[in-house]
Amino acid sequence: MSEQLKPAQLPSAADSLDSEKTKCILETALLTTQDPLPLNEIKKLFNNELNADILQHLLEELRKKWADSGIELVTVAGGWRFHTKPEMLPFLNRLNPQKPPRYSRAVLETLAIIAYRQPVTRGDIEEIRGVTVSSPILKTLEARGWIDAIGHRNVPGRPALYATTVKFLNDLNLCSLEELPPLEELGSLVETKENSEKQSLS
Repeated sequence: MSEQLKPAQLPSAADSLDSEKTKCILETALLTTQDPLPLNEIKKLFNNELNADILQHLLEELRKKWADSGIELVTVAGGWRFHTKPEMLPFLNRLNPQKPPRYSRAVLETLAIIAYRQPVTRGDIEEIRGVTVSSPILKTLEARGWIDAIGHRNVPGRPALYATTVKFLNDLNLCSLEELPPLEELGSLVETKENSEKQSLS
């Protein structure tokens, strides 16, 4: 009966995989996961034996491989993911027509103020908009995962401070707040991305 290999004798992931096999594993993981994968999660696929530079290089190669197809590999705030290219959506919608949620002007204005002025309190939003901000507006954005209370302002009453989330950036295919479009374009961008999400492969 042959002796079992001890853990120390087992081949490492780095030794047993060539670059094509590694890219195949990356591709499979990214195509079958729902959320973006950050590099620290991707490393777990290889027992943390491949460094960030190698993985970044292989991911860029995958990005080029898919560049001429109907889906693309992109980086967002939460990591790497595949998603459907916008020009493919009209065709996919013929198979599964869906109406993305449409947000009221009040919701979009509140989101815009938080995105571009964060962190802000409810009072700040009301001062900028010139009208009262109802609780359902904030609850809608919190339920969507786009804003969160990140603390409290150190003033009487300690009002909550609101800011956008990583999910907000992910849903808009952004890596950071610096990539936000001009303020007047935010509403149309939100509606476009809502539709895109319905057909996303990730």
